[in-house]
Parts: sequence; structure tokens; C-alpha cells
Amino acid sequence: MDQKTVVVGSRLPRTDGLAKACGTTQYLDDLTIEGCWVGGTVRARVPRGRIREIRQDLSFDWSRAVLVTARDIPGLNVVSMIRDDYPALADPLVSFPTQAVALIAAPDPETLREALAAVSMDVEELPPVLTVEDSIACTQVIWGDSNVMDEYSVVSGNAEGAFASADLIVEGIYRTKHQEHVYLEPQGMAAIPREDGSLEVIGSMQCPYYVHSALVKGLGFSPEKVMVRQTETGGGFGGKEDYPSILGLHAALLALKSGRPVKMVYDRKEDLLCTTKRHPSVIRHRTGVKKDGTLVAAEIDIILDGGAFTTMSKVVLSRSILHATGCYFIPHVSVRARAVATNTPPNGAFRGFGVPQSNFAIERHMDRIAEILGMDPLDLRKKNILKNGSSFPYGQVLGEGMSAELVLDRVLEMSGYREKRRLFAEENRKNPFLRKGIGLSLGLHGGGFTGSGEEYISGSSSVRVSGGERVEVLVSSVEMGQGASTVLAMIAAETLGLDLMSVVHHVPDTSVVPNSGPTVASRTTMYVGKTVQDACISLVEQMAEKAAELEEFAGKRFSYEKGVFAAGEKDRIPFFEMAKRLASFPGILSATARYRPIPGFSWDESTYTGDAYKAYAWIANVVEVEVDMDTFEISPRKAYVSAEIGKAVSPVLASGQIEGGSLQAFGYAYLEDVGMKNGSYTTAHLNQYLIPTTLDTPDFSVDLQEVPFSGGPYGAKGLGELPMDSGAPALVAAVGHAAGVFPEGIPVTGEYLHSLLRKNKKERKAGEQ
Repeated sequence: MDQKTVVVGSRLPRTDGLAKACGTTQYLDDLTIEGCWVGGTVRARVPRGRIREIRQDLSFDWSRAVLVTARDIPGLNVVSMIRDDYPALADPLVSFPTQAVALIAAPDPETLREALAAVSMDVEELPPVLTVEDSIACTQVIWGDSNVMDEYSVVSGNAEGAFASADLIVEGIYRTKHQEHVYLEPQGMAAIPREDGSLEVIGSMQCPYYVHSALVKGLGFSPEKVMVRQTETGGGFGGKEDYPSILGLHAALLALKSGRPVKMVYDRKEDLLCTTKRHPSVIRHRTGVKKDGTLVAAEIDIILDGGAFTTMSKVVLSRSILHATGCYFIPHVSVRARAVATNTPPNGAFRGFGVPQSNFAIERHMDRIAEILGMDPLDLRKKNILKNGSSFPYGQVLGEGMSAELVLDRVLEMSGYREKRRLFAEENRKNPFLRKGIGLSLGLHGGGFTGSGEEYISGSSSVRVSGGERVEVLVSSVEMGQGASTVLAMIAAETLGLDLMSVVHHVPDTSVVPNSGPTVASRTTMYVGKTVQDACISLVEQMAEKAAELEEFAGKRFSYEKGVFAAGEKDRIPFFEMAKRLASFPGILSATARYRPIPGFSWDESTYTGDAYKAYAWIANVVEVEVDMDTFEISPRKAYVSAEIGKAVSPVLASGQIEGGSLQAFGYAYLEDVGMKNGSYTTAHLNQYLIPTTLDTPDFSVDLQEVPFSGGPYGAKGLGELPMDSGAPALVAAVGHAAGVFPEGIPVTGEYLHSLLRKNKKERKAGEQ
């Protein structure tokens, strides 16, 4: 195989771009399913309680609709995820507001509305637990014997002893709130019963095999009786990792009881009020520091609000603790991480997966240490930055690929950070009403599943020649706007020496594609792409071997390069021509490859030590903002980002991921505020939950650095989650620089900024007295 890439690394347009740009792509709600009914959900209205009775108003003609309660569930009343703790329908306990208690299907939306209004509940209310503080205090025990869903610890050196050698100890508490995914297409699933008793479930999802597992357990079906197929998915960001299993099971229960296809598509209000969000966090840092800025010891306590049920909290917490010290070397570390239960809607997967919370805390804490020491935040970071040979607190040492310094130096060069920091301070003294600020941050993200997770799932990918001159990539990795269908096709095209138009990503369908694992954890390009590459190599090798059995090539040995099989100078057969000649051999035009463990890595799950990730991607941000000191409006103006991602398979898509992910992080930092009251979300419209628009988008400068990883296809590493990890602390630092305050939490709304300024004013007055 020729290792000089032609397709990989080129600036080709995405394969699905034209249809989406022209509006011809059809999503679930656009699809017409013959005889399809619509489904809806009867929801709880209290955070905690016991259901005494579900009542049906007999004035409604119930022959016009079907009602499903927990009693109608043929299998187990659980939505199978990491734990089987999430009931498909509440019975008898209600654990959070908006929890599904019953389901209704009807022939049309109007009848469905009438039926939903004809159901009421008698619920005995119980005292709820609504905050992590109350959960830890066990004001009510709602989970196990301590309300702690999951707990991890990581220890290196002797943190307690090392604090004695510090010149000073710096402490801080940092808080992050919920964040809503705001994917363009709301949650939607449909279930279609078949005459043979099997069931087809289709919809907007990230993980078809997750949905498949949930259906098998909840319906009590054998695996072959359930087929799950992804429809075009209009964005996910993690929000369609776990929730489609819930909604898919709901649609399936209604379809089985009604005997008809049932479609359930949330409107934006129901989606905002009922689906999972990013975990809120409370993170405490206590750090021992030398006067010159050297970090000597750290104690970190991480608390995530899991909500009422586990969903993805266990693995979100795992990511959070493993990224707790960020891009810095601290010789003595003790970290404790807990996810606790509350009677609020369950929180789930979200781009970054626990790292944005941890990275916000460590980056803000570095800014606090710098402020106390009177150092430039940049100098403090440079003094303690991870380098090749540095160890992580969990014991992993990378001899190469520690690129924090690489991206930091590059973003400083791009942005002129030092000079602007000085210049903005001067300008702010002259113009106290519209102030400028600049902030920086670093971040990293481990690609793929933690520890031996990739070995555990052992995902596989297939390729096959189909329909004449076309190669299909068969994987369970979905296209959800991030570009997977383009990138995986590019890897296959490069490996086979074909043009991109000759390769297509098959729609993920559990009856057709192998289980390559979920579309999560920045693993699609890095790990699934590698198995696609291996499957292509296997396909070529078996085609070359079988060609020798053809009468016209008897005994000849074929090599393969740039799309051509060659046996000497005379016999040069293009790929698809050879495929036609071999079409009579069964199975020869398809190949499957399974994940191959990468040598030299080990992980001990029991001690949480070892090589947590095979490779890390790195990012540095510098953000410039303007702050209106009269209205407290924050305006991001410029954003400089340098990211090291191994090989950029598609530079266009990679840059787009970085800009989009960074903007999402900026919204998390200062705009997006999920209101809550009595355990319920109160932001039911996008005029209440504000997200960045084009008018809020800064001028981006994006730099891609490439340090190839030998275990990835053509050196690629994970990218998708990385941009979410680092943008928020950089923007918040810029706001602090402009306004002369130190935000400890996000979002930094106008109200929060005003409260910080008032606090500063009071403290100054108190100091003058």
C-alpha cells in the first residue's frame, strides 16, 4: 500500500453536503409511514412520589387510542444502559418531574391531544432531593445507602505530606450548570411491527446497537426479532447516545399494543423540558504552590449531579477524574470524584463527556494561582506544562505525543497574547465603559474508550463491493452532522486507491452492519476508521489471492497499488474490473476487520491506574472579548485555536469541528442558562434558553498541528469532543480580564457579572474603612 495520501488530507467537500444544503435530505419527521399513528407521553408533575392510580376519563372514547402503562411491558421495565436502573415507565415510584408514567398512541395529533388530556394521576408526594449538597447530606436517601451513584479516586505520590513543602496553599470552588444540546432535529423514533412478529425501529440516533440492546431487554424479544436503523440525524452532541433507547422503547411498546406503526417526535418544548443535559458540577481544588509558581501538590474533589438515574454518569465521571489535572504536571495528587443522585431529570452524555467541567475548574484555578502570585497566567502554565516523559496522576507516561506546549506556543504566535494583554489594560483605563479582555486556556482529550474499553467492545467494520463500481463501508458509526460518512469513506478510498465518489457509507442498520461500537468518545475516526482501513487491506489481499485461481491469471502473484492489481507489466487490472471477474466467487468481495489491541498499553480497572488512553489530542485557545460595563453584555470578538489531532483526514471538516465546538463552549461559558424550579427545567423555548447565533460568533483563526498516532488510520486521532473542553475557561478569563472580576462559575450571565462587580465594590469600600 502506498502511504503517500491523496484523498486523506485533501480538502474535498463532504459527501452529504449538497443534499443538506439544498434541503432535500429527509429526516424522520419528513418520512411518510403508511398507517402510522402518533405517540405521546403522560408525564409526572412532581419530583418524587408514589403513584396510587392512573385514571382514564371515560368521557373520552378509548377505542380511538391505545394506552400503555408499566403493566403492558412484556420484558423488563428498564431502559438498558450502563445500569438497568432507569424504568421505561414509572411504577410505582416517581423519581423526577417529567418522568414518563404512561404512553398513548392515536391516529392523528388532535386525537392524541384529547387522549393525553383524558389521563390523570393520583400521586402521593414524597420529600425530594434537589441539590447535590442535599444529596451528599442525605436529607433523604434516594439511591443506595448514601445517594452516591458512582465514585472513583486517583492518587499519586503523597499529596498530604507534600503540602508541607509548599510556600502557599490556594483553594477554590468552581461550579458549572446544565447545558442543553440544542441539536437542530429534536428527538424522534418510530416503530414498525412486521407480520412475522419482528419489529423494525427507526430514528434519529447515535448508537443503533445501544437501542437494539434496550429493545431486546425491554420487549423480551430475541435479538434477531429486532432491527434498528438510523434515519438521517440532525445533530446529536451526545444527546442521542442514551435518549433514543428510551424513546425507541416507548414507540415500540405503543406499536406492539396498537398493532400499527407508531412515530414519536418531540417538539422543541418537550425536548428542552424532558431530555438529558450536561451534568452540573461542583469541583473543589486545593493546591500547594512554590513562590516561583511550581505546583507541588493538589487535592481535588469532583461532584457531578447525575439526576435521578445513572444513564451515562458512570463513564462521564470517569472522564472527569482522569482529566482533572488538565495539561499540567503535579507530582503529588489526590482526586476524589462522585456522581450523586437527585430528583431531577437524569443527566447524560454531552460532547466533552465530563472533561469540560474538569477543565473549566483546573484552568480557572490556574488563573487564580497566577493572580495570587502576581504572575502572568501564561507564565504559570508554561512552568508546569506536561512534556514528553511527564506522568499523569494515574501513572501513564507518554514518551511522545505530549503536545500541550506545541499548541500553546502556536496559539500565542497567532494571537499576540502578551502584547494584547498589556495593550487592553491600557485601553480599559481610557475607556472604562466598553472594556476589552483576553484570556487563554489549554485542554486535552483522550481518544476512544477509557482503559481497556476498546478491547472490551472489540468493534468490527466491513467493506463490500456492491452495485457495480461502488464500495460500501458497513459500520454502526452514524453520520449526525460531524462528517463520519465522509471521513470513513475517505479512509476507505485512500486505502483502496479509489476516488471518493466510488465509496459510500451504508446507513447503519443492525440487520446489515456489524457492531463497530457507538458513535461517541472521539473514537469514530481513530478506531473505527482504523478497522475500516484494515478491512480494505483484507479485501484487497483476498481479491489478489483469489485472482490467481482465475484461468487467465493462473499461478500469477498480484500486487496492489493506487487502485490497480498488477502482475508484471502486462497484467494491470483496475479494482472494479477485477471485482467483476471475481464476482462468481462467494464472499470474496467483502471483508471484515476487528479492532486489534495496540501493543504496549495496560490498564488496571481495579486501581484505576495505567494507560488510560492510547493517544491524546491537545488544544489551546486565546479569546478576545468586549464587555459593556453599562449593560453587562459580553461580546466575543476573536478566537484563536490551535489543535493537535494527529492526521487531519479532512482539514475542512476538522476546522469546522473546531469552530463549531468552540462556539458551543463559548455558549456554555456565558449565554446558556437552564433554569430550574422544584426539580423541573423552566427554559421551554429558545427565546428563554439563549444560544450563540452568527451575530455572537467571533472571528476564528484555526490552526491544525499534526503529530501522527501510529494506532490511528494514517495517523489520525480523535477530534470531535476536544473543542468543547477548552473554550469556556478562555472566554471566562477574558471576561475577568476586561471587567476586573474573577468568575468561579458558568454561565457568566449579565446578572452574574453584575453580582461580581457589586461584590468587588463592597470589598473595596470595606477595605477603605
